[in-house]
Amino acid sequence: MTAPVLLVTCAARPDGEPGGEHLLEALDARGVAARWVAWDDPSVDWAAAPLVAVRSTWDYDQRLGEFLAWAERVGAAAGDRLLNGAAVFGWNADKRYLAELYAAGLPVVPTLVAEDEGELPPAVATYEHAVVKSTVGAGGRGVVVFDGVPGGPEELDESALLAGPWVVQPLVESIRTVGEHSVFVLGGRAQGQVRKLPAGEEIRVHEEYGGASAPVELDPQAAARAATVVSHVERTHGWTLDYARVDLLHFEGRWVVSELELIEPGLYLDVRPELAPAFADVVAARLALS
Repeated sequence: MTAPVLLVTCAARPDGEPGGEHLLEALDARGVAARWVAWDDPSVDWAAAPLVAVRSTWDYDQRLGEFLAWAERVGAAAGDRLLNGAAVFGWNADKRYLAELYAAGLPVVPTLVAEDEGELPPAVATYEHAVVKSTVGAGGRGVVVFDGVPGGPEELDESALLAGPWVVQPLVESIRTVGEHSVFVLGGRAQGQVRKLPAGEEIRVHEEYGGASAPVELDPQAAARAATVVSHVERTHGWTLDYARVDLLHFEGRWVVSELELIEPGLYLDVRPELAPAFADVVAARLALS
């Protein structure tokens, strides 16, 4: 009997991402057996899996060293059967990649990097309203908005921040009106879009902060923007990206990238169940090549 494809989650989500049952059904319809496993479960035989797909390891940022070491081990054990792969994860886990893309002239929210506490106040003072995030973080944890710095940047209160280094960006006001839009690039094609809106004065669009998500028609300009950025990363680093979620904001009259999720992006299957067959097609195609 062929071993199942392993869909990787965390212990807090044993059944995977919201709507994860749609993914199991879509894989089954293609004759692909699959099961959810936690990335830190020592009983899992990773080498036996025909394919390993990271899906909802949503604690990775709090245990980054362990997670990246795990990905290296799985990559070594499974060959090229770990979707996207450990090298991609290592690059994407540090938000300095946004500054790299911005410096390369890609359409990205302007991004500065503050390597230490001394660099943080002048970086924040660059913008009238600044958003500061730790370079390692997920799920909206540690995101802080500074609406100006009374008395000058030397009085910046860092107590609300996670440990640095940090990325510093301007607050994109359209987050509260247009929202953040996610375009899903699966198997090299933009295949769906979700609009996410925060609640009230919040800027984080995650459900745990009151945010709401809804499917929208795939916007051609947003799709093109997402495909361009994914293609640039592939070409620059020599990678083939099996999947990507490109989060976009409307800034200065155009779509710009706010995040590029290449590790464990939620597919929003609870609101876009049709993305399950698209992801299942990626898995089936990779299996056919192995």
